[in-house]
Amino acid sequence: MVFLFSCATTKNTTVSLPAFDKEGHRGARGLMPENTIPAMLKGIDLGVTTLEMDLQITKDKKVVVSHDPNFNANITTTPQGKFLSKEEAKNLMLYSLNYDEIKKYDVGLKPHPDFPRQQKIAVHKPLLADLLDATEKYAKEKGINILYNIEIKSNKKNDGLNHSPVEEFVDLAMPVILQKRIAGRTIIQSFDPRALVLMRKKYPSVKTSLLIEAFDKRSLDEQLKEIGFTPTVYSPNHMLVTKQLVNACHQKGIKVVPWTINDLPRMKELIALGVDGIITDYPDLFGQL
Repeated sequence: MVFLFSCATTKNTTVSLPAFDKEGHRGARGLMPENTIPAMLKGIDLGVTTLEMDLQITKDKKVVVSHDPNFNANITTTPQGKFLSKEEAKNLMLYSLNYDEIKKYDVGLKPHPDFPRQQKIAVHKPLLADLLDATEKYAKEKGINILYNIEIKSNKKNDGLNHSPVEEFVDLAMPVILQKRIAGRTIIQSFDPRALVLMRKKYPSVKTSLLIEAFDKRSLDEQLKEIGFTPTVYSPNHMLVTKQLVNACHQKGIKVVPWTINDLPRMKELIALGVDGIITDYPDLFGQL
């Protein structure tokens, strides 16, 4: 089932999250090339309520949809038609390339070793603006309004090296989101507490999600203290989820949406623990819940 919203959401009106949030990780990573327009459209076809994606910044200050700060050797074909090697990939940072250079690389033809069901098509890393144009048009044709979970992929040690300094990163991404009138249907997520603090300060009406790695053994209160406010969503690695953690978040008015769950039994376990949503590479699994 697709969660429906009123037509008013096209004007940046803030909307509530669905009772249970079905998120397609990087669109539908297990089925289509990740973080591409076809992956997002596939997620919509499969009834996700939210499209999850990642952002990077190019040399010419454009906002591109990409998980990795560089071209990933697992998915990249060079403009010359050769598969990118791991050694070559290390030196191909998006932040050192203009977007006109980036879009010459294909990220959909090379078979991904971890996702044998992934359809192989010729496709490049899209600009956020172009991706949103495509998803909004497609969703409108289907009579729905989709939500977005968009990650600021910043890291303190990489400021000005692999990506723009964090404040510039946020201030480059948010105008695109505002211009496309999706801010009211968007959650900004990050592992970087600085990005969430900036969002709270500069864009307080936009929902936020605190991402937590599996190795982060701090308590919930310690993690929240670092950002200094209560986010809309707490998004941990699914291995960290316990009934106690879910209850603690709910007592604070925080929704729990873990990542990344790719098998049906584990999905059902997490739902039984009371999570408010699931992020998966295989959104076709939602139809089996």
